[in-house]
Amino acid sequence: MRWIRFTDAAGTHYGLLEGERVRKVAGSPFDGYETTGEWAELAQVRLEVPVIPRTFYCAGLNYAEHTIEAARKRGQEPQLPKQADIGYRANNALVPHGHDVVIPPDARTIHYEGELVVVIGREARNLTPDEALDCVLGYTIGNDVSERNWQRSDRTLWRAKNTDTFKPMGPWIDTDFDPREAQTRVRVNGKTTTEFPTAAMIFDIRTFLSTMSRYLTLHPGDVVWMGTDGQSPDLKAGDVVEVEITGLGTLRNTFVQG
Repeated sequence: MRWIRFTDAAGTHYGLLEGERVRKVAGSPFDGYETTGEWAELAQVRLEVPVIPRTFYCAGLNYAEHTIEAARKRGQEPQLPKQADIGYRANNALVPHGHDVVIPPDARTIHYEGELVVVIGREARNLTPDEALDCVLGYTIGNDVSERNWQRSDRTLWRAKNTDTFKPMGPWIDTDFDPREAQTRVRVNGKTTTEFPTAAMIFDIRTFLSTMSRYLTLHPGDVVWMGTDGQSPDLKAGDVVEVEITGLGTLRNTFVQG
């Protein structure tokens, strides 16, 4: 099942994607729903981010190559993390599939980070690893855009990671997707620049959700971005970045100068 959130002449709704058509529903995947009998053509609606999260979580360094490269750029000896660390992002940065990512005038080094996104479907606390996936509604795709100079110079990541439009997410939530055999590919202007097994995480989804739920309550609509691997080229205005996760879909956004 693929859930999309979309806008048409009647407003913003949730719907179920069936081929190139959308079955409209009353309600949402988080609060319960009923089908309405109304349909829309996918090409005739505007996609929105598939959920506005109550809390926007992000995994810390969670893939080996990316972790090693980040340490080298800081002039440090590479070491893989010893625990699953979680951070936060800001909802103001979210934009949907097809929306432009705006590069601020004073930004110098813009990079992508293609990520699997876990969408929480029910409230959960004190999960065991075996129970952890029971609270997951499904999965979507994220592009954790970063300005690397700001990331190095600022004491926090408030603008390096959270500038408006820096968090494309979508295009839908897939409730049947299994990440274990998937590949994450990132293309810039049609050329593959990064590829890695989606499940090749240092700490897997079960570990993150069970660890997090010892200390905080997960709520329906929360999202957890699971990190990235590889390196990004320096992006410029006019570049089109596609994050594809096989079996899940493709998130596409154009970068423009602000």
